[in-house]
Amino acid sequence: MNIESLKQILQQVAGGRTSVEKAAEDLKHLSFQDIDFAHIDHHRSLRKGFPEVIFGQGKTVEQVTGILEKMLPHEDIVLVTRIGPEKAIKIISSFPEATYHQDARMIVCLKDEVPVKGKGTILVVSAGTSDIPVAKEAFLTARYMGNPVESIFDVGVAGIHRLFAHKETLTRASILIVVAGMEGALPSVVAGMVEKPVIAVPTSIGYGTSLGGLTALFGMLNSCSSNVAVVNIDNGFGAGYMASAINRL
Repeated sequence: MNIESLKQILQQVAGGRTSVEKAAEDLKHLSFQDIDFAHIDHHRSLRKGFPEVIFGQGKTVEQVTGILEKMLPHEDIVLVTRIGPEKAIKIISSFPEATYHQDARMIVCLKDEVPVKGKGTILVVSAGTSDIPVAKEAFLTARYMGNPVESIFDVGVAGIHRLFAHKETLTRASILIVVAGMEGALPSVVAGMVEKPVIAVPTSIGYGTSLGGLTALFGMLNSCSSNVAVVNIDNGFGAGYMASAINRL
């Protein structure tokens, strides 16, 4: 439940259009709702400005469906991350407002147009084409949290001239999310070109000594560019969420 929904219920009670008993029923699960396999945090929209996001990996179709059935009556938007196509197809068949973005492995349940709350443009940059799934997760998260979002893909350091061709777009952005695997060098390069915050996302893409993304993670944590902050390996969602939080300030 978001703040506008809460105000609407209270205004209806104040105006005599809704009984106290009906309002109490609507607010019964305002804090959280126990459905055995999950405790759904209905209060999160009020507390943080965006609903709880469902992490799909490891959950069954029935569990994701059960959580969505309880959340959607209270929320205008719900995201499901890390969900494969086989499960996603079964899930979205039960929800007409749901769309599956296979490239980002994300389900978006959307009732109304998302209002723009961000104060600038968030730019998502990927080093390689193989990093795009994580970059798209960041892109969609930031977009559906109410931000203008742009993207530049496949401009890694092996062909650094490709990045320089987008200098105007890079400098115009308010916050940049830079996604890279292998040695994870791109965020340092981008951060050296701009004065804005750069959120670095290491991916698990790379050969053996990339160690599932640890090499990129360590490289980003040791960046000599002062305006770089780092999220966890493959955590496009976390980067998109953090960029949105900054962009609302």
